[in-house]
Amino acid sequence: GITPSTENMPDANAYRPADVITASNGKTIEIISTDAEGRLVLADALVYADRYQPKAVVDLATLTGACVVALGQGMAAGLFCNDDALRDRLVTAGTATQERVWPMPIWDDYKEAIKTPVADIKNSGGRTGGVSTSAMFLKEFTSYNWAHLDIAGMALSSADKWYVPAGGTGYGVRLLVEMLRHW
Repeated sequence: GITPSTENMPDANAYRPADVITASNGKTIEIISTDAEGRLVLADALVYADRYQPKAVVDLATLTGACVVALGQGMAAGLFCNDDALRDRLVTAGTATQERVWPMPIWDDYKEAIKTPVADIKNSGGRTGGVSTSAMFLKEFTSYNWAHLDIAGMALSSADKWYVPAGGTGYGVRLLVEMLRHW
């Protein structure tokens, strides 16, 4: 697996709104929200994954509060996918492990929200449709079967559950192991 990580240390060299940066694949990105930094790191990881010619890539990230608003805390991860078979495998595995996923829209219409005249793409589409526009941003960096799980509402639990105590849940481990068992 690939684990993209970085230290987020604001200083005089940090990017600012309206800056244009270049991703590892050469795409230019206008910075709209400096709080949408996680998707920038993830975008480069998705580009990097292409080197291995994967049959599929599944990424998990606590990417947006918008997903928690849409699905609720502790209910399900938002699932965005460009391949029906991969989506179905994840839904089935989520049901079997009780690490539920819920398919969310990633229609081409969401591209409009991340268009900009000053770069190839912008890093945020604004408040409305935020969970889908963030996934559309990531999709722009894939060329293979791909699924994005926004686990913002699933990573922490305030109460004990039969399969995990309160605190960090480790969400996604059982889900992915189950999916791979039936690959």
